[in-house]
Amino acid sequence: MSNQISYPTPYPAVNSVLQVLLPDIQAVLGDQFIGMYLYGSLAYGGFDQDSDVDFVVATHSELPEALFSGLQSMHTRIAKLDSWCATQLEGSYIPLQALRQYDPVRVLHLHIDRGPGECLERMHIEDPVLSRAWWGGWVLLRAALFEKGITLTGPAPQSLVEPVSSEDLKQATLAILPGWAVPLQKHPAELAHRGYQSYTVLTLCRMLYTLENAAIASKPVAARWAQIRLGKPWAALIERAWAGRHDPQSVASAEDVESTLEFIRFTLSYSLKFQNHSNADRRI
Repeated sequence: MSNQISYPTPYPAVNSVLQVLLPDIQAVLGDQFIGMYLYGSLAYGGFDQDSDVDFVVATHSELPEALFSGLQSMHTRIAKLDSWCATQLEGSYIPLQALRQYDPVRVLHLHIDRGPGECLERMHIEDPVLSRAWWGGWVLLRAALFEKGITLTGPAPQSLVEPVSSEDLKQATLAILPGWAVPLQKHPAELAHRGYQSYTVLTLCRMLYTLENAAIASKPVAARWAQIRLGKPWAALIERAWAGRHDPQSVASAEDVESTLEFIRFTLSYSLKFQNHSNADRRI
């Protein structure tokens, strides 16, 4: 394993948190540690103060309770740092074998969501729909690591994961939709929070982009693409969603909630064109 540690982001606040986080993770994990990597908007572009600091740590095997507890305490300390991005960390600790090959029976790796008060949890997915959605997320993470992963320390991500095919990117997106977008239609109150309503619209843009282009795009790239490709009535909704992500604590208007539900229905309907028709040429 490489001993070189670098912080290749242009954001001093992010770097200062990483300079605390990485050595703390290594101290807790000891010989279990393989490497730590950044992905998401830090890698694909479009990062700002409303973005996640997405990371993944590769470990040699599943972590025992003692290490899990140590990492929980460490993340609680990190969240108290005097930095706006200390609570923006969102990441996973994944055993190398699980990173290389998804096993639905062994989805036990550790994960922390962004946000104040969030804590590290051991993920265990039993519901078959959610398990398939989790597989989809794993495929997209693997693709992001291979294509754009930023190495903080450890072997190159391309030595840990294999490239993801265009068809697998599409199938991963199709796998996520039922477990995420469908339940939102039954719980529209969640969309009243401007931050989550904006996130939903922009994530749907990214999914549509991946379905049509078989590639991963950043939120700003996917949003601009969707505005041009979809036009009315979605262009204005997407514009408001982009503005709304900078005011996440506000309340989304009833009109935007309803329009977001319509956008969900549109995306689900559009995705049906890709079910079991991987070789056809499809355009919106």
